[in-house]
Amino acid sequence: MPLPTIAPARPRVRGVGVVLVAVYGILALAATGRSVVQITTKFDEAPLAYLLSAVAAVVYILATVSLVAPGAVWRRIAWATISFELAGVLIVGLLSLLDPELFPHDTVWSVFGRGYVFIPLVLPILGLWWLAGHRRTGK
Repeated sequence: MPLPTIAPARPRVRGVGVVLVAVYGILALAATGRSVVQITTKFDEAPLAYLLSAVAAVVYILATVSLVAPGAVWRRIAWATISFELAGVLIVGLLSLLDPELFPHDTVWSVFGRGYVFIPLVLPILGLWWLAGHRRTGK
């Protein structure tokens, strides 16, 4: 009697989605590292900027997890997180240009993510585009 075969599980994220998740993961690590160093070594110099870097780190971590986690709830969290990220980078980016004194030190989202080659500006647009075009099942 032959042994039953188990079909390999189909990955939840494929193609461009894998690249998207990888970039989110890299930004999560970079923003987390940056904010930890900033908050622990020079928080008193620019508390708002450093707290915003920590917020960005949490957003990137949550976006990374929600893009790969199964289910409708995680999909809604991905939509909310990435929408919040886009709003944050647009608001902080604009404010950092209009009132540089508000952010005496850069955040991840300052000048629309200039310190990260503008990836923080492009990434949420791509993330929302990907979510809109790739419906996941709750499996």
